[in-house]
Amino acid sequence: MAFADVYDFDILKNESEKLVIEELERQLAVFGAEICRCNTCVVDMAAIALNMVKPLYRVSLLGTQYASQAMAEASYARSLQQAVTRAIEKVRKNPAHD
Repeated sequence: MAFADVYDFDILKNESEKLVIEELERQLAVFGAEICRCNTCVVDMAAIALNMVKPLYRVSLLGTQYASQAMAEASYARSLQQAVTRAIEKVRKNPAHD
C-alpha cells in the first residue's frame, strides 16, 4: 500500500493559495485588457506568486486560527501584494503562449 493511501492528505490546506487568488483577482481588475487572462497565464501568475510568499499550511481548526493570525499581519499582506504584482509583471513580459 502506498504512503499516500494510508494518510488523508486532502485535509492539508495552504491558506496562502486562497489569499493569492483573491489578490490576483483584485490586481487584474485594475489592469483591464492589457494583461492576458487565459487560463495558462492566470494560473502561471498564481503559481509564481505562491512560490514567493510564505506558505500558511493547516490541517485543523487550530491551524486555521494560526493562519488567520499570520494573514492579519501587515508585513504578510504587503509581501503577498508584492509577490502578486511581480508575478503579473513576469507573465505579462513572458507569457507561456504565442
